[in-house]
Amino acid sequence: MTPRPLLPLLPALGIVLALAAGPQSLRAQDDRAEGALFLLLPVGAQGVSLGRAMTWVDGNEGAFWNPAGLAGVDRSQGVLFRGDHPAGTGTAATALWAFGGAGTLGASYFLLDAGEIEQTDEFGTFTGTISIRNHLGIISGATMLGEALAAGVNFKVIRFQLACRGICSDEGTTATTYAVDAGLQGSVDDLRLGAMVAHVGPSLQVLNAEQADPLPARLRISAAYDIVSAITEVETLGAWIAFEVEDRLRSLGSLSYHIGTELTAGQMDRLSLRAGYVWSDLNQEDGGRVGLGLRFERFDLAIAKSLAVSTLTGETEPVHVTFSIAF
Repeated sequence: MTPRPLLPLLPALGIVLALAAGPQSLRAQDDRAEGALFLLLPVGAQGVSLGRAMTWVDGNEGAFWNPAGLAGVDRSQGVLFRGDHPAGTGTAATALWAFGGAGTLGASYFLLDAGEIEQTDEFGTFTGTISIRNHLGIISGATMLGEALAAGVNFKVIRFQLACRGICSDEGTTATTYAVDAGLQGSVDDLRLGAMVAHVGPSLQVLNAEQADPLPARLRISAAYDIVSAITEVETLGAWIAFEVEDRLRSLGSLSYHIGTELTAGQMDRLSLRAGYVWSDLNQEDGGRVGLGLRFERFDLAIAKSLAVSTLTGETEPVHVTFSIAF
């Protein structure tokens, strides 16, 4: 028997392989083709709702944005993330250990489940299933370098896995590499600044050395200002507006622009209203986002919705959710 994949699912497989390994079909269109593009997918409801203008933000989503932001975490906590993307369903978890003035350590895991493709023979008989998964493990460390400057690093293990159960035309393949992130955050009065390099590491080799594609290394710079401070001295209100620029580290000049706004109210920012917009070299990301954050004692809940219509699916993404509990 000669197994074959179901033809209607071939476009979906093409999307997944583009995110996982930057295939030759993309290279023919762009000589700057990159691998492991799933690393560019947003993880976390706050990051989604702020239009990915997150390099300046401190908090529990920092492991997936700027690790320097973890230095602002003052309580140990567990965090769960959930969100759907055009290429699959994203699920993530983070454990953070805060050590007072010494800093914060974190361990995170992200799974992009791109689904399964059924295999059939020439008679239409089911023979097996191909599953496609992208895995990301992160160890984070962050600390304050004074009263107004924070630094953080991530060490990441990246794994692409195509596995077969049963009889398939492709018996499966696995590729693994690693990367590092390094970032800084600083504040001057009501102005916050952030800068980092992300996804710097060896190429992801799926088939052979000639096919290996470089990781999507990025340079990010952001600034945010609390405009409420210029209007009122009420300490329980805040209104941040942030602007961020992202560029390819290996091929400067391909800029993406991100704008985020966040209105906070109450002690410890109990209520947060967020909105953002993205202009990206990945066209399917262009568009607006909105979100809401709620904080009560040890619990923190954030939800976000992307209003951008994906050029891959023709639809907007479902809701993204982040939930954390301090311990």
